[in-house]
Amino acid sequence: MTTTSTDAEARALRALSAALRDLPAQRAPDADLQLVVDLARELTGARYGALAVTDRHDRTQGFFVAGLDPSILRALKGPPQGHGPLGSLREDGRPVRYENVEMSRKSFGFPPRHPHMEKLMGIALWVGTDVRGSIYVTDREDGTQFDDDDERMLLTLGQHASAVIEHRWF
Repeated sequence: MTTTSTDAEARALRALSAALRDLPAQRAPDADLQLVVDLARELTGARYGALAVTDRHDRTQGFFVAGLDPSILRALKGPPQGHGPLGSLREDGRPVRYENVEMSRKSFGFPPRHPHMEKLMGIALWVGTDVRGSIYVTDREDGTQFDDDDERMLLTLGQHASAVIEHRWF
C-alpha cells in the first residue's frame, strides 16, 4: 500500500469519525447513510453524490443524495433503478469510473429533468456476498477525472454504509 492510499483511507476514516461524533447515539440508519454520501461528495470534490440501498431483487429501497437542489430532486419521477452504467455494479460488484457516462456503451440516457452529469465513479455496497446498494459521485468541481485516492475514500466510506445496511436497515 502506498503512502497516498493510506492517506486517502485515513482521511476518509477521520472525516467519518468526526462526523459520527456529532450525531446522536440513537439515530435512524438514514442519518448514517446521508452522512456517508455527504462525506463522499465533500472528500472527492464532487458536484453530486448519491447512495442507493436495494433489496434482493435490485429494487431501490432507500435513496440519499448530496449536492442536488431539492426542487430538481422533486421534479424527478423517482430514484434511479441502477440500469445502464450503474447496473454493472450489481452484476460484478467492481468499482466503475466513466470519463463521460452519457457516452458509455451501456448508457441509454438520463430521465427527463435529470441534471447533466459527465464524470462518474461508483462502488457497490456489499452485505455478505450480495450487492445491496451503491454509492457514486459525479463531476468533480475542479473538472478533473476521479482518481485512485477518490476510489479508496469511497471504498472506505462504503464499508461503513454496508455495515449500516446489514445491521440496521434490513
